[in-house]
Amino acid sequence: MTVPDPYAPAETRRDDAPTSFLLRAAIWVAIGALIAAAIVCVVWVLVGGQNGIVGRAFLTILLLVAFAGVAILDAHLAPRRPAWFALASMGTWVAILLIGAVMIWMPERYYWGGFSRFVQFLLIVLILQLGLLHLRLYLKAFQRYDTPFTRVVAIATITLVVALAALLVIPLAFGEYLNLADLYWRIVVAVAILAAVGTALIPLVNVLFAPKQPRAAVAPYGHAPVPLAPAPAAAGAPATQEQQELLPWPMYVDGVTPLPMLPDGSPDWNAYYTGYPSPGAHVFGAPEPAAQHPAAPADAGAPPPPAAPAAPAGSGYEGYPPPPPLPPRQ
Repeated sequence: MTVPDPYAPAETRRDDAPTSFLLRAAIWVAIGALIAAAIVCVVWVLVGGQNGIVGRAFLTILLLVAFAGVAILDAHLAPRRPAWFALASMGTWVAILLIGAVMIWMPERYYWGGFSRFVQFLLIVLILQLGLLHLRLYLKAFQRYDTPFTRVVAIATITLVVALAALLVIPLAFGEYLNLADLYWRIVVAVAILAAVGTALIPLVNVLFAPKQPRAAVAPYGHAPVPLAPAPAAAGAPATQEQQELLPWPMYVDGVTPLPMLPDGSPDWNAYYTGYPSPGAHVFGAPEPAAQHPAAPADAGAPPPPAAPAAPAGSGYEGYPPPPPLPPRQ
């Protein structure tokens, strides 16, 4: 007999393989982003000016630490998220890290540029995270009713939302050095209108055509939910299997004593937790097995009970057995 090694690593289940691979990929993406941001900062230190280098170095360290914390949090949440959303979330934070590093070390054209860049950076984080949240909620709505029409609308809307986020981030990150024409903002407004229309189409289609989910009856607080009873079959229609099978009546913890019944016909779940029936509830007795009563000792002077007359052999009707004899009467 082979004794198992207590120090051997536990076998990884097949279901956990995609999750562990996704976790490792997210961690490696975070490591690569940290290295890339550090290289960008070092390059700006070597080729940039000397103004505010200490403050920029402090902000860079703060940015890298914040990104490391967010990356660790995303890696821990990755098993509970869809694969695409975990990778998209990590990619969004990587883009925020690189944009933040560039904005910290980019030369300032105005003396108030530091505070304005900080506000613009917060707006960039808000826009990218709102876009990511929009994609997740939009795809959940799309999955309720997947048709060729909704698929085309979803692909076009997702493309427009990503393009709108990029069009809004570019002037916030590099607006000091870009002279954007009026046509650029016209394109931004047009893309925003189309993205809003595509966002509204999927919920409207779901309201009109998506199958409705069955709802369960609401039970009182602390009680188990009571499923809705199936509707009675129409006259002459064959009964379905769900209508033929009735759910068993709930019991107490002993598994023998049935719960009391409330006046509306539902089980008294409060009695299950308290042990006492609610006022007005109908109490059922526990089903008792047939008791074997011992025979009472016969009096010495009492005559024995008359024996039941035996049925004559061969009696009955057309070969069926005769009826049982009547019980003795006292």
